[in-house]
Amino acid sequence: MALGSAGVFVTATLIAGAVAPSASASTGSRPGQDREARGAAIAAERAAKAGVDWQDCPADWGLEKPIQCGWVTVPLNYAKPNGKQIKLAVDRIGNTGTKAERQGALIYNPGGPGGSGLRFPRRVTTKNPLWVNTSKAYDFVGFDPRGVGHSAPISCIDPQEFVKAPKADPVPDSAADKRAQRKLAREYADGCHERSGEMLPHMTTPNTARDLDVIRAALGEKKLNFLGVSYGTYIGAVYGTLFPGHVRRMIVDSVVNPSREKIWYEANLDQDVAFEGRWKDWQDWVAANDAAFHLGTTRAAVQDQWLKLRATAKKNPIGGVVGPAELIAFFQSAPYYDSSWVPVATVFSKYVAGDTQALVDAAAPDLSDTAGNAASENSNAVYTAVECADAKWPTNWRKWDRDNTRLHKNHPFMTWANAWMNLPCATWSAKQQTPLKVKTGEGLPGVLIVQSERDAATPYEGAVALHKRFKGSRLITEKNAGSHGVTGLVNPCVNERVDAYLLTGKLDAADVTCTPHATPKP
Repeated sequence: MALGSAGVFVTATLIAGAVAPSASASTGSRPGQDREARGAAIAAERAAKAGVDWQDCPADWGLEKPIQCGWVTVPLNYAKPNGKQIKLAVDRIGNTGTKAERQGALIYNPGGPGGSGLRFPRRVTTKNPLWVNTSKAYDFVGFDPRGVGHSAPISCIDPQEFVKAPKADPVPDSAADKRAQRKLAREYADGCHERSGEMLPHMTTPNTARDLDVIRAALGEKKLNFLGVSYGTYIGAVYGTLFPGHVRRMIVDSVVNPSREKIWYEANLDQDVAFEGRWKDWQDWVAANDAAFHLGTTRAAVQDQWLKLRATAKKNPIGGVVGPAELIAFFQSAPYYDSSWVPVATVFSKYVAGDTQALVDAAAPDLSDTAGNAASENSNAVYTAVECADAKWPTNWRKWDRDNTRLHKNHPFMTWANAWMNLPCATWSAKQQTPLKVKTGEGLPGVLIVQSERDAATPYEGAVALHKRFKGSRLITEKNAGSHGVTGLVNPCVNERVDAYLLTGKLDAADVTCTPHATPKP
């Protein structure tokens, strides 16, 4: 399951200059790590000299003035820093306060893998109230990670083919259904190799962390200020391990479990359990608001309506295009984000009341949106490439079948859909790495960890695991809440601490538990 704001399931301040590699920069898990650490230092030194040639953003990027755009050059392979180079798209908006108030650049990653951070400076141009204080002190900087968007984008399949609907029901009825899905996954993996083979061995999280350090140097920043959400937390965890002495402030929000045993096969199984829990939370809320939605007064009644809708779409895709796969792609946003609770329930309610067009409009792909479809295909390609490259995956189908059959019994909402999305990694032809051992290195300052207790995409245990690994970190828990991406929500208990940390470096003396943000109202 793709993570974070990028996650769309389709079944398918300082002194300019580079910093020398920290003593821990070579604490990797394989012999090539030392060469890559040296390559990263060389690339950062070059970038510090080159800087960024800031210009108005290209018109078709959708980034209004005074946001500026530019490029940072990085090696495709850090073990060969003088070999092939790729360009990463970056953008920024200057701090809104005085020169004296400025504390440097705050770099953002929204998750994915496959998410673009280029919209981050728009939090300033759109005057997002949660970020007014922080934007006085920091330039807001976004970037497209390697392979994403404008940064040497990769692809695995023709975008129009990728979005066409309806797709096969993710939940298999027979061995033949499983064979068909396995064939699709194998073909997808082969397509990635054919269309983007040169990039695939280098589409790793450690390389993205190295890219982040090169961007830091290009910005003229001595140390990094970073906000990572969802998969962006794993980038932060790996950066903090490789470059602990380069970190100034780091916030990680909705945390990927950094355990080597979890990246990535086990992490996806954990998601299936957490999604089921959050799906039930949403159904309870729908039932409690039956006066608005008329979908049933109990969770069981709402689930019956869901199963009925699913069976109808399986027999005859709604509008000819919305089958069970498209339903999951649409409905999964409710367990992801509280902001989707009302919109998803409203569409569901309209359908049950006889308005099928509302569901078609919401859940069917728009084949005329070529740019959007290309972006969706690219995002999915990067998601697959990173997860497949970061770790060695099981290659024995019997293991996949056994694990997912077992999980599906009590966690049917996402299990098989998630399995098929990840199955290309079982037949991945490019090199797969051993995940980095995430740990505290010399010079790592206190990291602020923010997590909701019932998050579906990044279960709570991930925040606890990173907290244990990063000594001196503080964990803010949003109790009895489950939205993904807590720092973007209105909750003064969280917001005030995020501001205090970014503006003064202040962390609480102990971990903090916050009451939940406001529950959505119909």
